[in-house]
Amino acid sequence: MPTRLARALPVALLVALFTGASAAQAPQSPAPYTVVSRDGRRPLPTRTFDGQEMFAVDDLARLFTLSIKEDTIAGGLTIGVRGQSILLSPNQEIASVAGRLISLPAPPARDGGAWFVPVDFVSRALGIVAGTPIELRKPSRLIVTGDFRMPRVGGRIEPLGAIARLTFDVAPSTPHTIAQDGNRLLLRFEADAIDAALPTTSAPELIAAVRLEGTAGISIELGPRYASFRASDLPGDRGGVRIVIEIIAKTTEGTPAPIPPTAPTDTPPLLDLVPVGTLRTVVIDPGHGGAEDGARGPSGTAEKAVTIQVARRLKAALEGRLGVRVILTREGDSAVGLDERAALANNNKADLFISLHANASVRPAAAGAEVFYLSLEEYGDEAQRAAGGPREALPVFGGGVRDIEVVPWRMAQAKYIDQSGTFARTVEASLRSRLPMSPRALMQAPFRVLVGANMPAVLVEMGFMTNPAQETQLASEAYQTDVVEGLVEAVIQFRDGRGVPAPAPVQSERR
Repeated sequence: MPTRLARALPVALLVALFTGASAAQAPQSPAPYTVVSRDGRRPLPTRTFDGQEMFAVDDLARLFTLSIKEDTIAGGLTIGVRGQSILLSPNQEIASVAGRLISLPAPPARDGGAWFVPVDFVSRALGIVAGTPIELRKPSRLIVTGDFRMPRVGGRIEPLGAIARLTFDVAPSTPHTIAQDGNRLLLRFEADAIDAALPTTSAPELIAAVRLEGTAGISIELGPRYASFRASDLPGDRGGVRIVIEIIAKTTEGTPAPIPPTAPTDTPPLLDLVPVGTLRTVVIDPGHGGAEDGARGPSGTAEKAVTIQVARRLKAALEGRLGVRVILTREGDSAVGLDERAALANNNKADLFISLHANASVRPAAAGAEVFYLSLEEYGDEAQRAAGGPREALPVFGGGVRDIEVVPWRMAQAKYIDQSGTFARTVEASLRSRLPMSPRALMQAPFRVLVGANMPAVLVEMGFMTNPAQETQLASEAYQTDVVEGLVEAVIQFRDGRGVPAPAPVQSERR
């Protein structure tokens, strides 16, 4: 007995030492991601396999309402999402998403009976079929879903002698205000929250600290030498905005120091040329508003309410996925003239104009979405001359002249009619894969709201409000999401030069 014990002790000691060493050297689990939506924040843990961070499919199923079915014969996995399927195979770095092959950075992994997928699966695969925007933000370990508005904000501080320059790069561009509140400045964004990377101060005499204020604000704590500030907005990258705040110091006499020249040298020029194929600004026009209800359904749903709801969802989706600047012709229930809507797009140098409406008919059975672009048939040869772009030489400040293209308001759309036709056909094809379409789904008509738009422009009738079934659909989140998904996909295709050329459309007499 003593001999057996003596022989066993070294073995037990080695086992204990090996176990202790393994526990000490085991890598810590990475911090979880956070899924952010209007319903709140929920953690999503990760596991690391061969250096690749992955999510458990079971966790994704709980968060995004997925169905999971394992093929025990082939060894694969089928994930069901809103009637569509994602097919995964072991040892394969590709997945079939609704019949479309997409690449993954690593194959799925298995641990016992659990399946794991790379974190990129969320944006590359799930985002295609989820029916709601899904954005993966690796640096901040966030997954932003739905129409939750959460711009990315990155800041830096530059000490420049008598001033300290605080620069925030915001993407996408988001309305904001700056105001002084006692011994601090408050920068507030019109957003649900912000995804901020804030700087530590390198000029404590002027900027004591920069902190988050609530969920969508930034507090700039002012230092003892603060005298005044000035702020400006400059164009940012990919539809973002750069906010420059300069904190000006007191002189020894207590007055503000002389102000050096403004505008950082590394900011992009205000009038930089847009490369071909880029998309910077989109104007969305929610039809009607104010005293003008538009069409009303049998249950009383007003067209103006549906158009603003879809417009807000579309704005959030385009800003979140494409990083473009998006402007609404009306933010609430206000009246806006037809020419004012196009003028807003022109004044903001929009690249696309999308007018949203819901249709009406004396036939309650009429149903389906329709897409329009402008008809110039009534303008005849005048439209062709306007498309050629007459030019006039006008004097400019500082001397000299500049050739200016002068186009009558009613002819502004003539130059873009072919592009508008391509965009309309692309929208129609994208919506057709998601929504019921009218027998005459693509048409031209002399809509006044499109006449003055100096960029590709379309009008979308999302369905017939006078059809009882479609009234219910138009007011539903699911139908509105499908409209938004179709429009976003069409914008992406048009931006990337993959638009569908328009065939000869049906002419409509409607205005």
